[in-house]
Amino acid sequence: MGSYLRPNTLDAALAALSAGPRAVLAGGTDHYPARAADAPEEDILDISALPGLRAIAAHGDHWWLPCQATWSDLIAADLPGAFDALRQAARQVGGAQVQNAGTIVGNLCNASPAADGVPCLLALDAVVRLASRGGAREVGVADFLLAPRRTARRPDELVLGLKVPRHDRPVRSAFLKLGARRYLVISIAMVAAAIECAPDGAIAAARIAVGACGPVATRLPALEAALRGHRPDPALVRPEHLAALAPIDDIRAPAAYRRAAALELARRAVAALAQPGRAAG
Repeated sequence: MGSYLRPNTLDAALAALSAGPRAVLAGGTDHYPARAADAPEEDILDISALPGLRAIAAHGDHWWLPCQATWSDLIAADLPGAFDALRQAARQVGGAQVQNAGTIVGNLCNASPAADGVPCLLALDAVVRLASRGGAREVGVADFLLAPRRTARRPDELVLGLKVPRHDRPVRSAFLKLGARRYLVISIAMVAAAIECAPDGAIAAARIAVGACGPVATRLPALEAALRGHRPDPALVRPEHLAALAPIDDIRAPAAYRRAAALELARRAVAALAQPGRAAG
């Protein structure tokens, strides 16, 4: 059995990571199920006792989602419309017990292709803040995710949290997910969409991301460009806009079905964004 550490200072946590690789544990809702059949011998760093890394807050030009913030924290937080998609995803991450324990950052670091929160973070243009004894750095979510179960986090680094830019223009967002049933299921396909609205109601900027249709969640720049300058209209979403996706055949669905589902979800998401939402802050 490996060693278990639960430090109560950030310095102690970073010192432990600098001494050798450790599996970082927050809520444990991804960690333990993955080891139910075969528990490897590994050293654990439990970050649940670190102070000051739980509260979601506005900091100047960005919102801060720290590494201990849970899905339930996000659901309860007073956040603007830009976060509606992430909040919708949060309500579909497992049951209440998982939402109370599982963290937003842990879901990202687990790097599952079907992680519900990741397309939403891409649509939010979120940035990952990491720290080590050598200093801190920031990486966009798209660059942080390298492959299934692989991220750009170095073994000596800890993800402190996520920075989500605040926008001057109103933002609307939506999240749609397809699974074998509504809740407690791994996604077949999912779409997160966010738009910044010009005064005339046209789309000034769009960010659309698809999950469970490739090794990592993927932004759709062609669709984003096609939407820009128009009012939200599902007819603008065309099959060629999803060319960046690389779905696979697996036990949940064949690749062709995933691609067709992603197209329909993207159209429904754009249709949902045609309804006025709350302004972003």
